[in-house]
Amino acid sequence: MVHTAYDSIPILNDCPKKINVIVYHASNILVACSDGSLRIYGPESAIRSPSTDLFSQTLDLKKEQYVLVRTVNGFSKKQVLALEVLASLGLLLSLSESIVFHRLPNLETLAVISKAKGANLFAWDDRRGFLCFARQKRVCIYKHNGGRGFVEVKEFGVPDTVKSMCWCGENICMGVRRGYIIWNATNGVVSEVLQSGRIAPPLVVSLSTSGEMILGKDNIGVVVDQNGKLFPEGRICWSEAPTAVVIQKPYAIALLPKHIEIVQLTASGNFEEALVLCKLLPPEDSSLRASKEQSIHIRYAHNLFENGRYEEAMDHFVASQVEITHVLSLYPSIVLPKLPLSADMDSCLPESDDSPRLEPKKMSHNTLMGLIKFLLKKRPNIVGKAAAESTEEVVMDAVGQTFIGNESTRLKKSTKGRGNVPTDSGAREMAAILDTALLQAFLLTGQAAAVLDLLKGFNYCDLSICEEIMQKGHHDSCLLELYKYNSMHREALKLLHQLVEDATSDKPKVAHPQKFTPEMIIEYLKPLCGIDPMLVLEFSMLVLKKCPTQTIDLFLSGNIPADLVNSYLKQHAPSMQATYLEHIISINENGISGNLQNEMVQIYLSEVLDMYADLTAQNKWDEKTYTPSRKKLISALQNISEYNPEVSLKQIPADALYEERAILLGRMNQHELALSIYIHKLHLPELALSYCDRLYESEVNRKAEGNIYLILLQVYLNPQRTSTKIEKRVKKLVSSPRSRDSKVGWSSIKGKGRGLGKKIAEIEGAEDKRMKASSSDGGKSDFDDNDDIIEENSMVIPDEVLDVLRKRWDRIHGPKALRLMPKETNLQKLYPFLGPLMRKTSETYRNFAVIKSLRQYESLQVKDQLYIKRKEELKITTESVCALCNKNIGTSVFAVYPDGNTIVHFICFRNSQNTKATRKGSSLRRR
Repeated sequence: MVHTAYDSIPILNDCPKKINVIVYHASNILVACSDGSLRIYGPESAIRSPSTDLFSQTLDLKKEQYVLVRTVNGFSKKQVLALEVLASLGLLLSLSESIVFHRLPNLETLAVISKAKGANLFAWDDRRGFLCFARQKRVCIYKHNGGRGFVEVKEFGVPDTVKSMCWCGENICMGVRRGYIIWNATNGVVSEVLQSGRIAPPLVVSLSTSGEMILGKDNIGVVVDQNGKLFPEGRICWSEAPTAVVIQKPYAIALLPKHIEIVQLTASGNFEEALVLCKLLPPEDSSLRASKEQSIHIRYAHNLFENGRYEEAMDHFVASQVEITHVLSLYPSIVLPKLPLSADMDSCLPESDDSPRLEPKKMSHNTLMGLIKFLLKKRPNIVGKAAAESTEEVVMDAVGQTFIGNESTRLKKSTKGRGNVPTDSGAREMAAILDTALLQAFLLTGQAAAVLDLLKGFNYCDLSICEEIMQKGHHDSCLLELYKYNSMHREALKLLHQLVEDATSDKPKVAHPQKFTPEMIIEYLKPLCGIDPMLVLEFSMLVLKKCPTQTIDLFLSGNIPADLVNSYLKQHAPSMQATYLEHIISINENGISGNLQNEMVQIYLSEVLDMYADLTAQNKWDEKTYTPSRKKLISALQNISEYNPEVSLKQIPADALYEERAILLGRMNQHELALSIYIHKLHLPELALSYCDRLYESEVNRKAEGNIYLILLQVYLNPQRTSTKIEKRVKKLVSSPRSRDSKVGWSSIKGKGRGLGKKIAEIEGAEDKRMKASSSDGGKSDFDDNDDIIEENSMVIPDEVLDVLRKRWDRIHGPKALRLMPKETNLQKLYPFLGPLMRKTSETYRNFAVIKSLRQYESLQVKDQLYIKRKEELKITTESVCALCNKNIGTSVFAVYPDGNTIVHFICFRNSQNTKATRKGSSLRRR
């Protein structure tokens, strides 16, 4: 029969404001509300007798409804943190922004402790009239002087913020973040008592005036004396860690998060003695002993469970080897898979009707921690059996000996075999129940890291139940891992994208301890590149703009075909297509197809053409306008190698974008036209010279032997060529189906100024022998027409020609360049060209002469050595024997070794060589 210590009577129901602090005095209730007001409530019977003084009545609390008697607005500017009635002094002590003493019953202010501003708690010693309060990491002591004031006695520092405190005799016990300390107010000695709990903050409660007190360690209160010495039997257990405890002997009333709990002594069975007696049963009654021990363990576990000793109870449940469903029946809020086995769970319950069964509202952190301990101890065995069962099934399937008739009852492997458990799999059923319950217990106790560890390893968590619980509780990190483990990548990526969007918004829907970033989506997609590239492309579009570099690196590291990525970007994210192509071309231009290079050029060209159309419509077009997109186009046309220039050339307008046109013509080997545009359209001789330099320095065109500079000279020396003719040739070139195959040749260079170049030709004879009369890569020159021949009598050499000859004399074929010059050319003007050219030619001639002499001398030395070798002689006598067979040489064919003394029969020499070759082959085969 349960003993009733207190009656529950509702006395106050209509308080309009949130109650922060409540105290009882003279049958009245003083309530400090959240708005800083103080509301005084009295029994309804006293209100009907107005002659009665409310504060002079009996101290007994009336068992009736209490009504509002008085409201003191502005009692405190801030919320009141604590109230305490000092009955011996007739004062009310309040803690708000500071500590204030009010005289009862009118509540006028008696004293204000200004130094207590910012204090978070206080302790009053009524016997001696001492006040102790804590403020940050400082503790102060004041003493009542017997009048209207208080005198400061002492102030000292503490290692951390004080969470709880009380007087214990002459000492002060304080609970800080990591434990409890006792400070002797007389001599200032500080001593550490014990560590506080890991979950709840420290709690110090005075038991008596002699100094005994209770120190809280989560849901356990230990009793110590005023010096911190622990009493051997002093321990109180609550179902949860209390936030406050009031002592009213013989009871300790604890305020828990959801209810008030009275602690009292209960009689317990002698379970330990019963277990010892079971050990004394004879060996032949082993089955009886096992059943008795199991029964005692179960009853003992229930007794411990009822008394709040949950971890000890679970130890006995483990010792009893009871099914996990029996223990899980004590936790009705734990949702289990709907399997045939779970339908029979009630059959495992004990026969007694008074077995404890916790309601969901009473389930505490400690009860769940006990369950976690129990499930973790049972898990290795149960999961091991389930894994062995799965392995056995796979083996039976492999050898064709499975007799499962209904395929729908088989374990589905599409989600790694945890989403649905077959009805005929007992071990896997139990594993699913265990892992699903364990995951819920972890979540209810706030152990998200443990949930992640569980999901990352092999588990049998029920997918539907766990998904629903995680969605309701917003355990998004755990839900991501659940989807990932079950290969539900699309669902995981959708959730991850929602979390990233929510994290980047100004008003997130849910506050998460972990910050979700776009980079997390990229990291998730990396392993999927080889599995589902289309899924990778789909979800990479969500983060491509925010993380372009990382996303493109994902495409490259995942070996997703570039054509596939480009096609997907072109359809779903055309604005990022250029960024992707730029990146891959910068990494490896030769490793991508010509189609992608054409795409790159076309993107840039489209942007430039749009810009040209806009500026032309506004009459603002200028050929010297170089926007970023045009600069990119020019750079791409110059540096990308595999695009089709003819396609781009057809899109360029006839009267604009001349530099782009020149580059494209150069790509088509139409160098004369390109140089004509640089010189006669753009009037940029430095670009023309740079064009020639690039072509000369490229490996493909080095065999041209500087012919490109001769084309440049021709363009300068033929100013009669009008822009109209150039445009006609360009149109003809674009319309010709084989225009790209036409090349520039040198067969049409006319021999002007032949007399002038005669001597130079003779000087360069040695070098000219190494050169071909015309370039092997040329076709026919664009300047072959008769109407384009230089007019000898009217030609004046432009300064640009002289500048080219002066700067590039070492790259220009001298005789051919001189033949281009008019006969009336002044040699003095050509001195900057002819001077270094003749010096170089003379030096080359001398070098060749020296080389020729050295080779002739080397040839004479070889002939001399050959003559000496041929003079050597060898005499064969009758005593000459073969070094291999030791027989006389006689008149047989012989061979002489390089040392000149060793003589062998030729046949012996040949046989020895064959033997060596055979042995060498055998040794190689053995290796």
